[in-house]
Amino acid sequence: MLIRRPDDIAPSEITASDVYRRRREFVQAAGMLALGAAAGAFAGRSQAQQGVKFAGIAKSAFSTSEKPNTFKDIAGYNNFYEFGTDKDDPAAYAGRLRTRPWTVVVEGEVHKPRTFAIEELLKFPLEERIYRLRCVEAWSMVIPWIGFEFNRIARLVEPTSRAKFVEFHTAVQPETMPGVRLPVLEWPYVEGLRIDEAMHPLTILSVGLYDQVLPNQCGAPIRLVVPWKYGFKSGKSIVRIRFVEKQPRIAWEKAAPHEYGFYSNVNPNVDHPRWSQRREKRLPAFFANRETVIFNGYGEQVAKLYAGMDLKKFY
Repeated sequence: MLIRRPDDIAPSEITASDVYRRRREFVQAAGMLALGAAAGAFAGRSQAQQGVKFAGIAKSAFSTSEKPNTFKDIAGYNNFYEFGTDKDDPAAYAGRLRTRPWTVVVEGEVHKPRTFAIEELLKFPLEERIYRLRCVEAWSMVIPWIGFEFNRIARLVEPTSRAKFVEFHTAVQPETMPGVRLPVLEWPYVEGLRIDEAMHPLTILSVGLYDQVLPNQCGAPIRLVVPWKYGFKSGKSIVRIRFVEKQPRIAWEKAAPHEYGFYSNVNPNVDHPRWSQRREKRLPAFFANRETVIFNGYGEQVAKLYAGMDLKKFY
């Protein structure tokens, strides 16, 4: 079997074929928002976000020493299907995303369910986490997120003994998100983690990058970041978090169960059915110029979570 390098794979092969065929429909839907997006956006930011910056952010010992990608790299190349299936669609259309008011409901198997306003979450102790990001499509970046550990929220709501998994539900705004008008995925986008994965200190909720609030196309105003898993596991624009007893079915698992599994840990020894995962393209490089490392290089911290489990089943 001929396995091509990731940089040789056409967009129609990286995106599930039935999704790619809906591209024309998406463009038509997005056209209805184009004028408003152009008027209300600057590099994917709402007017309320422009000029908002963080100061005095603590540095983290969990950060990699690798050089981060530029803000332009990070803000200009995104997967956010609510705004389209091409990498530049989110930057083009996400400026109209309404990020205020914004609340995150935390519920389910918890003793103290609670709704957090985004203003409350921004008061959590924030720190910079420079993490590697590895996309399932075999490209990667290094991103200086600003955020806080997810376990801070968990401690406040006090999960019950029945809480085995955590679901993350993202926003659905049909009037600002052209992609949700089409059956590209099942909306809202739902992701999930086992509770020990969610509680791990590497798992964060991000509210910014570099010294700025998150651009809309990167998941404003708050997104999940799980650096040892493929990027699609890190849900964007989160509005609901549920602690549950049973393993949830995640968005891509529903859309293509033969290609995407619940765990989806970065693993060079388990190929995607349509391409190899052994190498990756570190943007902005044009070619797959790096060897992929298991758990995206975070194995020392997280491998123990999967002791005794068959890693080949995690895709």
